[in-house]
Amino acid sequence: MTWARDEREFVRRISHTLGTDSARLLGNDAAELTLEGRPVITVDSQIEGVHFPVGLDPARVARRLLAVNLSDLAACGADPTYALLALAAPRDFDYASFFASLGDACRHYGVTIAGGDLARAPQLTASLTLLGRLPDDGSMIRRDAGRAGDRVWVGGSLGESALGRHLLAMGASASSEAVDLGALPIPHPLRAAAEAAIVRHLAPRPQLDLGRWLGRQERVAALDISDGLALDLHRLLEASRVGAQLDAGALPIPQVVTEVAPLVGHAPLDLALAGGEDYVLLFSLPPDLSPPESFGAVPIGRLTAAGSIALRIDGVDHPLPPEGWDHLGRLGTETTAPDS
Repeated sequence: MTWARDEREFVRRISHTLGTDSARLLGNDAAELTLEGRPVITVDSQIEGVHFPVGLDPARVARRLLAVNLSDLAACGADPTYALLALAAPRDFDYASFFASLGDACRHYGVTIAGGDLARAPQLTASLTLLGRLPDDGSMIRRDAGRAGDRVWVGGSLGESALGRHLLAMGASASSEAVDLGALPIPHPLRAAAEAAIVRHLAPRPQLDLGRWLGRQERVAALDISDGLALDLHRLLEASRVGAQLDAGALPIPQVVTEVAPLVGHAPLDLALAGGEDYVLLFSLPPDLSPPESFGAVPIGRLTAAGSIALRIDGVDHPLPPEGWDHLGRLGTETTAPDS
C-alpha cells in the first residue's frame, strides 16, 4: 500500500505515529541522545522466511522485533531507552500497520525510536539496534560468573515456542489479532492450547523484571534462551568454565507440548532442549538463593566442576550435546532459524 508520496512525507508520518519523543529526534542524519549511567547496546534482525513466516502481519513482525531485542537487555539486567530501526521492505508493505504496532509496543516498554534507515527490498528485513542502561542498584549480568554447586534456573516454560513455529510451518496462520490452525490434525480440546503456542512463538515476553532482579544479586550468570536450552547452556558453561547436571523431569515442559508435539511428529523433550526461541532467561545462582516465586522461575539442575553436561532421565545420566540453532549452520539441528 502507498503510505506516503515521498520520503519527506514518509518521515513525517513515522514521526506522527511514533510520538513526540521520536519526532524530536527523527529527520536528521544522526540523533543526539542523552545516555545517563552505564549504557548497554544490542542489535537483532528479523528476516521474512527465516525468523517469521512469509506474509506474516506487519503488526506482529513489529512487536516481535522489539521483543527479541528486549530479551537480550533482560539477560543483561538493563532497562531499555532508545532504538534505531533499519527496515527494508517490498513496495506494497503495510508501513502504517507496522509503525502503529511498533509505536504502541515502544511506548509500553519505554523505548524511543531515535532514527534508522529505510530501503526497498524484495524480502522484508527489519533490524533493530536497542540501547539501554543499567539501573543504579544493578550490575551488568554476564555469562562467566557461574560456579560449581550453583543451581541452574530457567525463567519459564520450554518448547512451546518451537511447537508454535512448527505449527505455522505446517499450515497454521496468524492475522494481527488471531491465529488459525486450519486443517491441522489437532483434537478440539487441544486446539486452544495449540493456538496459544503459536502466539507464544510470535509474541515473546521479555523478562525485564526478572533481569533487573538478577542484576541486583551479588553473583549470577545468565543469558536468554533464543537458540535452544542445550546450546545456550553450553555457551554459559563455556564462559564460566564449569559443567552441569540437568534433571529432565524438572524441565518445565507445558502440557500442550507433551500432548500436541507427538501429533505433529516432534518429541516434547527435543523441543524443550533444542527447539529454541523460548526467550526466557537461563541463569545460575548460589545454592542458598532463589528468585521470588512471582517470576515463575524453575530450578532444573546444578553446575558441576566437570566440563560437560549430563542430562538425567529416569535416574540415568546421558550426555547433552550442544544442539539448537547455530547461525552459521555448523551445529544446529534446525533447518529454519530461531532468533539470536
